[in-house]
Amino acid sequence: MSIAYSNTNMRVPAGFRNLLEGLAREVLREQPTNVVAFAAQYFQKLLEQREAGGTDPVAWGAMLED
Repeated sequence: MSIAYSNTNMRVPAGFRNLLEGLAREVLREQPTNVVAFAAQYFQKLLEQREAGGTDPVAWGAMLED
């Protein structure tokens, strides 16, 4: 997937779309008053899961996009 920007094409990293869709889904579900703080906590939890030996959401998302 590429996004047109000016006269160049920028490639979106594998798994990025899936990662942002997951964040958007949780924001819509939780309806937080501070979306930025919520996003920081959401990504912190994903990072902790990855470091604890769980699944890597970016790698998983990249597999789903292929």
